[in-house]
Amino acid sequence: MQEPSLKTAEKIRPTVIEVGGEPLGVVVPDAEGYRFLAVKLPAFPIDGQHFPSIETAHFAVSQAVRGDQAI
Repeated sequence: MQEPSLKTAEKIRPTVIEVGGEPLGVVVPDAEGYRFLAVKLPAFPIDGQHFPSIETAHFAVSQAVRGDQAI
């Protein structure tokens, strides 16, 4: 028998966001879609932001790394 908290943990499994093969953070599901949590300095400008999809989060991280802050 599994504990209910284990099932919840499976639902909120983070997805790693990589740019150029380098992991820069993770997205975790939340009520507004996905929240980005940065783990490398180039991605910190968008740490904590919410995105409607993993793809839009990945695009935003890519732009932040390139220095394009207009996301």
